[in-house]
Parts: sequence; C-alpha cells; structure tokens
Amino acid sequence: MTLELIIRRAQLYRFLADAFLYPTENWLEDLPPLHAILFDLGLDDFQPPEFDYPLPVLQEEHRRAFGLTGSLSYETEYGLTYEFRQSQEMADIAGFYYAFGFRPGGARHERPDHLGLQLEFLYVLSLKEAAAAEQRIEEHVEVCIEARKSFLNDHLGRWIDLLAEGVARGASLTTGQGPDTTPYVWLARLAAGFVRADAQSLGVTPQVLLRRETAPTPLPVDISCETCPVAE
Repeated sequence: MTLELIIRRAQLYRFLADAFLYPTENWLEDLPPLHAILFDLGLDDFQPPEFDYPLPVLQEEHRRAFGLTGSLSYETEYGLTYEFRQSQEMADIAGFYYAFGFRPGGARHERPDHLGLQLEFLYVLSLKEAAAAEQRIEEHVEVCIEARKSFLNDHLGRWIDLLAEGVARGASLTTGQGPDTTPYVWLARLAAGFVRADAQSLGVTPQVLLRRETAPTPLPVDISCETCPVAE
C-alpha cells in the first residue's frame, strides 16, 4: 500500500473514532472531504447521503441509536456471560494499547472495549505505519501491520457487523426508516464495510460473531431496575 493510502486509511479511522462518540460538535460538517477519502480507499459504495441535522438533533439521533447506556458500542457486551471473561478481553485490548503507547484520555473517558477507542487505536497504528514507511523502516512497518492483523482478527473484526446490524434494527423499530436514512445507520454500515475491507487487505478472516450465538451480558444479581430513579 502506498504512503498516501496509508494516510487515507488513518484519516478514515480518525473520522469514525470521533463520530461514534456522543457528539459535542457536528461531525456531519466533516462529510465533504470524506468523499475523496472513500473513493481513494475503494469504498465508493459507502458515500454519505445528504444529511442536514443541527447538533441537538444529531445528539438525539445518537441517543436513539445507542441508548442511554450505549451498550451496543462495547465489545464485551456481546455475549460474554462471565465477568472474568470480560476482564480477560479488557486486559487483552489494553495490552494492545499499552504495547504501542496508546493512552486513552481527554475529557471523555471510555472503557478499552468501546468502539471509538478501538477505531482510534487503529488510527494510531496507521499513523505509526505511515511514519515508518516514510522513513523506510521496514521492520517497524511490519510490526504495525502484524498488530493491525491481530487486533482486527481478535477484536474489532469479530463484532463490528453485530453493531451495524443492531443500529439498523433499532432505527427500523423506532423510526420505521430504511438503510442509510439516519446518520448513525450509515455510519455503522460504513464502519463495518471499512473494517471488513481492511481485514481482507491483510488476508485476515475474523471469526465473526453471529447474533444467534450471543446474548446480552447479564446484570449482576445485586442490580435491579426497581431501584433505578428512572423507573419511577
């Protein structure tokens, strides 16, 4: 892959990482430059429709798509029925981050398994790969590529399709609207298509989670909706 395409890949991972977080700025304003990036990466089928949403409406769409808890956005919420399994997966994800000096921070803190952080990590890997390629340090390029392969195979590539399916299903149930008619349905479809394409370019075929094989992670026994203030 050329240096220009590596940078394009990094740009798209960065855009997605920011767009999936609860919006404090209107990311729809960043869509015009995205057309060229998608075209260069061979993702022209995912070009965005025309969206005209002010920020408060976009925030409402985020709440509708992901709910108050945002559980769709967390890898370990997909069928890990034992707490120690969640801890193991979290530790494995955090190990990837630590190995490459990725230290999530800022005003909005998220768990390591959050979609936004996983996308941001792949952005960081792509930037490191671009820097190594520019300096012609092939060993460092290979390290970044191998890390991307492993992360897509073991983590993001396994569950991104479930997220896209869940967002689309939620939109059809709450609004009765079809594919790509809301920003987050389109965004999730783009993310899933991009991750699949990235994995395929690396010769990676993740063992994709299927909805029938997963179940919502149960709440601890000491948690009850009856005590929730919202229930009143």
